[in-house]
Amino acid sequence: MPPVGNYRNTKCGEEIRRFIPSERIKDRLIDRISFASDAGFYRLIPEAVVFPENEEEIRRLFSWCRIRKIPIVFRAGGTSLSGQSVTSGILCDISRHWKSCQPETEGQYVRVQPGITGATVNARMRPFGRKIGPDPSSISSAMMGGILSNNASGMCCGVQHNSYHTTRSIRFVLPDGKSYSTEQREDYSRFFTESENLAQTLVKLRSRILANAALSEKIRQKYRQKNTVGYALNAFLDYEHPLDIFARLLIGGEGTLAFISEAVMETIPEHPFKATSLLFFPDIRSACAAIEPLNAAGAAMAELMDRASLRAVENKAGMPESMKNLGPDAAALLIEFQAETEEELKNQLQIWNEKSTVLTMLEGGIFTRNAAAREQLWKIRKGLFPAVGAVRKSGTSVILEDLCFPLPLLGTAVQELQTLFRKHRYENAIIFGHARDGNLHFVITQSFDHPEEISRYEAFIDELVPMVLRLGGSLKAEHGTGRNMAPFVETEWGAEAYAIMKELKAAADPDNILNPGVILNTDSRAHLKDLKPLPQVEEEVDRCIECGFCEPLCPSRELSSSPRRRIVIRRAIREFEQSGNLRAAESLLQDQPYEVMDTCAVDGLCATACPVDINTGDLVKRLRRENSSVLENKVALELARHFAQTEKLVGTALRLGNAAGSFGKNVSSALRKFSKALPLLPEKMPSSPIRNQRTKNTVSPDYLYFPSCINRMMGSHSSGKGNVMDSFLNICEKTGIRLLEMKSEGLCCSQIFSSKGFSDARDFMAEKLLGEVWKASDEGRIPVICDVSSCTYTLRNLRPALSLSSQKKFDQLRFTDMVEVLHDRILPLLPPVPKVENLHLHPVCSLQKMGAAHKLLAVGKHFAEQVSEPLAGGCCGMAGDRGFLFPELTASSIKASGNPIAYKATIYSCTATCEMALANHYGTEAASVLLLIEKALEG
Repeated sequence: MPPVGNYRNTKCGEEIRRFIPSERIKDRLIDRISFASDAGFYRLIPEAVVFPENEEEIRRLFSWCRIRKIPIVFRAGGTSLSGQSVTSGILCDISRHWKSCQPETEGQYVRVQPGITGATVNARMRPFGRKIGPDPSSISSAMMGGILSNNASGMCCGVQHNSYHTTRSIRFVLPDGKSYSTEQREDYSRFFTESENLAQTLVKLRSRILANAALSEKIRQKYRQKNTVGYALNAFLDYEHPLDIFARLLIGGEGTLAFISEAVMETIPEHPFKATSLLFFPDIRSACAAIEPLNAAGAAMAELMDRASLRAVENKAGMPESMKNLGPDAAALLIEFQAETEEELKNQLQIWNEKSTVLTMLEGGIFTRNAAAREQLWKIRKGLFPAVGAVRKSGTSVILEDLCFPLPLLGTAVQELQTLFRKHRYENAIIFGHARDGNLHFVITQSFDHPEEISRYEAFIDELVPMVLRLGGSLKAEHGTGRNMAPFVETEWGAEAYAIMKELKAAADPDNILNPGVILNTDSRAHLKDLKPLPQVEEEVDRCIECGFCEPLCPSRELSSSPRRRIVIRRAIREFEQSGNLRAAESLLQDQPYEVMDTCAVDGLCATACPVDINTGDLVKRLRRENSSVLENKVALELARHFAQTEKLVGTALRLGNAAGSFGKNVSSALRKFSKALPLLPEKMPSSPIRNQRTKNTVSPDYLYFPSCINRMMGSHSSGKGNVMDSFLNICEKTGIRLLEMKSEGLCCSQIFSSKGFSDARDFMAEKLLGEVWKASDEGRIPVICDVSSCTYTLRNLRPALSLSSQKKFDQLRFTDMVEVLHDRILPLLPPVPKVENLHLHPVCSLQKMGAAHKLLAVGKHFAEQVSEPLAGGCCGMAGDRGFLFPELTASSIKASGNPIAYKATIYSCTATCEMALANHYGTEAASVLLLIEKALEG
């Protein structure tokens, strides 16, 4: 661990507080450590993390850094794979405030800021049937700043629709504070007068390139294929005016020349007709022979996989059985055709069928248009990276690099790569890639904890670089140059081109403060320095590859920590302990409760995006369990044993709180000044009506109805009309679904105890509930339905908390969710209703984890022409009672989700506590989706 300086606030942080509010500066040790890593295998600890919200603050940061010669690096999603977004200076995080996204010209264009994810932009464009051109596999977490600054492409866009070719205008801020926009005509003349040295340097460099026929042709040739090594010298050939040239140099510039504050992107159609197939070949050359016919037929995607790739996923559920019997040299292509019309798709497939007759295939050629089947096929491709990451040795990094080769030499390149893997002992290495573009990715696992391991990696790279260049390839195709290939930019481009790049950097950033050492680096061993340590900590932590895919779904990502940052903190504690720096370890341990444990919603959505299936919520539950006192565990167990009385007390308290209204909120707020363990009551609360269980006998019930304790304690609708349980029973009765309501007083799914780490109370309640459900369901004959999705999810995953004998009973039980019944059984029976223009829905996190969020949306579409939901998805942060204890978690999560509610409309969901959180945040009503259905059935 390098020196980390102060443990509380740094000198840099204190100085920056003079011109940026303190709440947007993080410089405690725990903050600097948690932000020190991106998705790559390098680590630098920043002096401070700053969250600027406008260009003026960017200018002030630039000025401060120039005076003090301190580097500044911009980070958006932090999914960079080669260390482009780490620094020992000022880390400028733009993920919180630069989120504007405005479709223009009926969706033909979209104006974006750098802090919004590509997936969110595409969600905004979906009503227009359009999307942005770049389609990196990290699009759900990669933000537009990184997508532009790394010239992202992806599986489908090739060269034609990458960031460079689909950017129409750019607004940027130079290190000297001057800003320009290629949309403003007056900025073209202003650029010459106010940034004269930079403008004249660009003119001179362009003239030098045009006068050098060999260099000009080399530039044209290198950009006919994917290439992100060095600066985009093609800008000097594609544009004449220095402002246009410089703006395009920023694409792929990795934040080393200026800050991109806004861009207008040209969008492309999201084709509605698609056909997908998986083809197997006897060897890699046979697979590569299919690429030319695929391109001729107009294939949108052609993903190449070597035998090692297929072996890594062949045992996954849903994989073709024949994969296990492929020969040692076999390969595969996952191909997809896309079209605007059915006729166009048929023509593409016909051309392919005619051209593929001369190919040598083992199996394949059957295309599916079924969305579920297509998604299953793409799981093969998407599962490659995590398959290697999941089985790697603890303490090793996962290195994902990308290369590009001329198509005729692609097969040769794969074979030579495989030879290098064997020579340098990378036994688990795999190769896959976008074959249509000659773009190969390879994944290796590498330890950096011993000098001999670093030497092994050095020897591998020293042979890889000349091999790629000998075959006419690019050392980087779409991931940006980064620290890993910066020492080899001159090797690929030659002395003249490299000299031009150095002059460009010196003219744009004379003080060398913008991301120094990235793209251009004179240190031939820079790629072997500042390597990220990965000490062994605990099972969940050790599997993490720090990719950041989890972060967009985390409720606390803008409040305290994200899953990635929680894991980075755990690793740092162990690293400090091992190195003997106990003072630093103690500093992290002091701040850990709030940053890591208290503000985690433990909703588990992070696992749905994690390539290696880590549920950081489970890690936090265990930490809570390990940190809870004997007394706290005893109290929790007593509450579980007397849960019927607990339920009545809570219900009474909620009724009193609801009656008190704002007075109750004020009283609870005053009490919280003495103890943060006391809940903060919101103004809008369910009325928690007293309700008696229905006693009507049900013959041959379709379901056993288990009302959740949430709805038993706070089950009223926000409108105050009735309660959730009666609404659900009435709806089922009117639609002919027979329910048997079980006696549920004193029973709970156990989530309230497990989320807090009280394992004894959880196990007691799980056993008690299982026994009652077993009897009430006629020993599993009747499926069990629950009216809160988080409780359904908990019930389905109750097995680990049960004894062996109870597990055998559990295995015979069937649990279903209320939303699933609404969609599968009740929706087809609903009468037509006049549709409203727009309906706001909030699919709760457990519904998303169960893969049933689309069913809630389908129900909403029965009542509205358009259904809107949170753009960024995720959890509202209520997490049962967590929002009562830490209301700032709910406020931060809902704000970050980007729910586009423009007017005081009712928000519909399927969990009372989440509805309450939404209502209080937006100052509007939130209610169960049952109200819509009940009203429709009433006619």
